[in-house]
Amino acid sequence: MRKWMKWVLAAVAAVVVLLAAAVFALSRWASSDDFRQRAQQQAAAALGVPLQLGRIEIAVFPAPSVAVYDARVQTQPPLTLERVEARPVWTSLLAGKPELGSLVVRNAVLPQQGIVALMTRLQKQDAAGKPAGAASSPPKESSAAPTLPRRIVLDRVTWVDEKNQKLTVDADVDFEGELLPQSARVDVVDGRFKGAKARLERTADAWQLRSEIGGGTVTGPLRLQQQKNGQWRLAGELATKGVEVSALTAPSRALTGRVDANTTLQSDFKEPGALADAMHTQTKFTVRNAVLHGIDLAQAVRTLGASRSGETALDTLAGNVTTQGRVVHLTNLVASSGLLSATGNVTLNADKSLAGKVQASLTAGPIGQLAGVPLQVAGTLDSPSVTPTGVSLPGSGVASSVGEKVGKGLGSLKGLFGK
Repeated sequence: MRKWMKWVLAAVAAVVVLLAAAVFALSRWASSDDFRQRAQQQAAAALGVPLQLGRIEIAVFPAPSVAVYDARVQTQPPLTLERVEARPVWTSLLAGKPELGSLVVRNAVLPQQGIVALMTRLQKQDAAGKPAGAASSPPKESSAAPTLPRRIVLDRVTWVDEKNQKLTVDADVDFEGELLPQSARVDVVDGRFKGAKARLERTADAWQLRSEIGGGTVTGPLRLQQQKNGQWRLAGELATKGVEVSALTAPSRALTGRVDANTTLQSDFKEPGALADAMHTQTKFTVRNAVLHGIDLAQAVRTLGASRSGETALDTLAGNVTTQGRVVHLTNLVASSGLLSATGNVTLNADKSLAGKVQASLTAGPIGQLAGVPLQVAGTLDSPSVTPTGVSLPGSGVASSVGEKVGKGLGSLKGLFGK
């Protein structure tokens, strides 16, 4: 009996040694230039763009994992990832059906233009790989859902938008074996919106969003449903409470104050890249204790001259914002303070041009009351103008200075509720 046990123990020890040797050999091969070059070539062929990999490591303890260091996707501009680590599920390896447990991305920089270029290249490759007539044939039902990791972790991943503005986040998204996420946590650690936090929890019929930014909150349900025509529909109702406007429009501080708003949104899209352009939103907002920085309208009224410094305090600024893709309509605008009031409608077009009319009234001052002065809003978001139409006002410099600051204020509102 003892002799038999010795043979069993010896066999087990031999298997362990052989397995350890195999893992060691695999790890050594994976870290070799030959393996790296092969992986680099295959990945570049799959993406359709050149790719550089620094090194590749395979580990078993404390958990099996494959890590890629210093990856660089040669788009224009390039996508850089300091470390990407994939960790399979142990039990899936033993069953012979590998399943990705988690995907960890650390210290990555992802420019929007580079992502768009990569997606365009992948779409071209997909179209080129289809046989003739495939585009006109009805899509076939997929027998299996796309394989996603159970968890995705982002550690200091930086998004660079088309204006070269950076946003660095830490994030943790749990899929738990499903196609859509069950929960998500996002913390903005640097760049625009630094300090903002968002949490997403899946319930029976929606995801419940709660975000903290600018000393206030944005909360509400979001729903994603697949339509019969193969498209997807994202819809939601969001409530904004006590958020500092400048936190949403950073780095601009042309307009400050606490905003309360109710927003409904809907987007019907087929590809994720089309979601923003298909977005339609309706918002009713009120900014309390609003301050327009860079101009003192009260001083301009008192002196009947131009004012190019100081600030204008408003009791409230309220109105409606409707967006359709990249076009923003501001309607039923009402601004009021102790000395003036104004109403109007303004449109911000996709090419950044402004068009609209405002009626301004002076309620007090050395020249008394002046009601219903029409102002024409024109120019662009970067170079706006507001000028009186059919009325001659003393202190002509006031109109141009007001135009510049009102235009910046409209840009801030556009940043709040539009693109």
